[in-house]
Amino acid sequence: MSQSSPQPAGPSAAPERIDHEAGALALVRQALEKLKFGAVHLTVHEGRLVQIEVTEKTRLTA
Repeated sequence: MSQSSPQPAGPSAAPERIDHEAGALALVRQALEKLKFGAVHLTVHEGRLVQIEVTEKTRLTA
């Protein structure tokens, strides 16, 4: 018998996930807009974004 992970129940579960996703996307968008050179690293646990790391590089002209 296989066990599946529990699914959120009730009407309040869906809006909470939508709020989380909208907020997460807004944070990723902000990180990308501020960044000229570098990387954005996203960490996901159980299908949810839990961490955003931004590595910025400064380019110097010779």
